[in-house]
Amino acid sequence: MLQFLLRKILSGLVLTIVVTAVTFMLIFNNGTAIARQVLGQNATAEQVAAKVQQLGLDQPVLLQYFKWLGNLLQGDLGVSYFTNEAVTSVLATRIPVTLSLVLVSLFFTMLISVIVGVAAAVRGGWLDSTLQFVSVAGAAIPNFVIAIGLVFMFALTIPLFPATGYVAFDYDTAAWARSLVLPVLAVLIGAVANSAQQFRGAMLDVLGQDYIRTLRTRGIPDRHIIFRHALRNAASPGLTILSLQTIALMGGVIVIEQVFALPGMGVLIGSAALQGDIPAVMGDVLFIVIVVVVVNIIVDLVNGWVNPKARIS
Repeated sequence: MLQFLLRKILSGLVLTIVVTAVTFMLIFNNGTAIARQVLGQNATAEQVAAKVQQLGLDQPVLLQYFKWLGNLLQGDLGVSYFTNEAVTSVLATRIPVTLSLVLVSLFFTMLISVIVGVAAAVRGGWLDSTLQFVSVAGAAIPNFVIAIGLVFMFALTIPLFPATGYVAFDYDTAAWARSLVLPVLAVLIGAVANSAQQFRGAMLDVLGQDYIRTLRTRGIPDRHIIFRHALRNAASPGLTILSLQTIALMGGVIVIEQVFALPGMGVLIGSAALQGDIPAVMGDVLFIVIVVVVVNIIVDLVNGWVNPKARIS
């Protein structure tokens, strides 16, 4: 298991380097254009040239990336071009918001997907038909449309939850939970629909295996077969889909944060990308990649514990 974990960590590090390098190359447009945007359109050519040199934007892009990577290894993510704030300080205030939304959404996605997917596979009938309909609807309707509908229904028409804003967990736990109800629901509807469908398919495949029929002919109760044998074997493909779902969930969270005016990474990465604020964008991307890598490592570890063949492959 230790070698399995080390392989996953090494692959996660390689993925982080590749993603950050590609992102750096893509967002770097023109040093002069970035410097002029920082100084304003009334800046003189001399001021722009001085700003380009000050920010190091006149150096080759690859060299700039390696300098950023070297500073990252020392815990320095640079300073925002527009606010002159340290990126680490900015992220420290926004990461808890996004992390709360991601972790809560991921937990309920996994829990509800397993329960609904297994129930639909075992019982079938109206529950299975409902899951099929919700899966299609969840994939077709954008999450920001779902979010707007939830705000209209449960914040304006029936004022049960706040429409916007965020309360810190350590300030008021109950208010923190209420501020996350609608954003989490907006993320869950699409995520659960897709993941539950995958768990249902995996469970149906396992229930159709010969050894399941053999267990039933021996008179073993269905509940014992489902929870002791079928669910364990169906968990592997379901967890794999869940790890892939994390990437889509991160993108959905960034959009949802802007709809509900949550002071997380969504608003920051949007404004930083439009302004060409390279240090801020790189800090945001680094955080997103780390979350995806860590979640996938955890899922792979659980998958390896459930299915020893996954550790070998």
